[in-house]
Amino acid sequence: MRLLLSIFSFFLIAYSAQGQPASTQGSPAQDSLSLTLRQADSLFLKNNVQLLAERFRIDASQAQVIQASLYDNPTVTVELSTYNNQTKRVLDVGRQGQKTVAIEQLLYTAGKRNKRVALASEAARLTGLEMLDLLRGLRFDLRTRFYSIYFQRQTLARFNQQLTTLQTTVTAYEKQYDRTNVSLRELLRLKALLFQLNNDRTGIIFQLADDERALRTLLSVEVPVNPVVAEENLTHYRLPTQPDDTLRQMALRNRPDLLAAESLTRQAELNYNLQRALAVPDVRIGGAYDQAGSYINNYVGLSLSTDIPLFNRNQGAIRAARSQISFQNGLQRQRAIQVSNEVATSLQKVREVERRVQGLEQQFTEQFEQLNRGVITNFQKGNISLIEFVDLIEAYNDSVQQLNRLKADRVGAYEELNYLIGEDLFKE
Repeated sequence: MRLLLSIFSFFLIAYSAQGQPASTQGSPAQDSLSLTLRQADSLFLKNNVQLLAERFRIDASQAQVIQASLYDNPTVTVELSTYNNQTKRVLDVGRQGQKTVAIEQLLYTAGKRNKRVALASEAARLTGLEMLDLLRGLRFDLRTRFYSIYFQRQTLARFNQQLTTLQTTVTAYEKQYDRTNVSLRELLRLKALLFQLNNDRTGIIFQLADDERALRTLLSVEVPVNPVVAEENLTHYRLPTQPDDTLRQMALRNRPDLLAAESLTRQAELNYNLQRALAVPDVRIGGAYDQAGSYINNYVGLSLSTDIPLFNRNQGAIRAARSQISFQNGLQRQRAIQVSNEVATSLQKVREVERRVQGLEQQFTEQFEQLNRGVITNFQKGNISLIEFVDLIEAYNDSVQQLNRLKADRVGAYEELNYLIGEDLFKE
């Protein structure tokens, strides 16, 4: 457990030392926070309330280990004479009175104390693994939303440009319609295109708002976050060179959730050992002093007692613990199968999205941009018809949206593979 905490502490310090978040505003009240992914990771580890709260669970589990290692306190019994009929004295505890003193200590047998400590230590280790699994899941959510926000904003910027141009065109057509130079059908077709583009833009804004809210929550900040991404640096996301079986073995070795399942199985085994030990009676040893109530005055004796395991030999608890081992073993095997299948599926996704990205011609985006710039001019000059204009605008907008979504899906697929293997395979 200390090793897990040491690794996490080192990881936290290392990330916290990597650069400070840079704001886009120079004023004291920041309007937005511009962050690279590395800076976002650092701020996440430093600020995330859920992670900070989880550390108290680790402290609590460590305290349970200490508690399990403590011995029972000795029991002291004192009996005083309340009234002496012969001397007519109350609380006669002097030389002619009567008092008894006894002390008793419980001694565990069959290594019960060590078994309790081992069980509590494994439970503390499980708490650490759960924290690492929480960290893994939150970081995956952070990175996917970070890139999703970036690419959605790229789409939104293109849509805003299109809306400005299209609105100008519609305004011009309204003037021409008032002069009866164009038909109502043509004007309504342009307005319908403008309406559809506004609807698409609203859908992007709604999704963007949800992602931004989630990102701010992960970073525990209240100002808008502006992801800073250099797309040329995204080339570190590439198909892994390791064989599929090697990646599956890495996941089986690294995944905190699978290690947690193994820990639960280990706890079931430790609990079974403890329940068997509880079937062995403990021993209570003590001493007693009796001033005048025994067969001789100032009697001193030694006591030794234990239960006789005649009826209750902890049979039910032992049987339940044995069944729990089989149950946890089944869950662990199922979890291992699930992990292997998740890695295989993730690799299929990565290869498919990489195939789609590689299938795009290098000049595809540039050609579409050139076409878009010429569409408005050619339409105004009458070189293309209204139907061609609308088709080209719709095709351009749909391609921009799909292309940015593909880029976000590509990064998300690689980050999902990182998440499922439990290791950062694609470092900058």
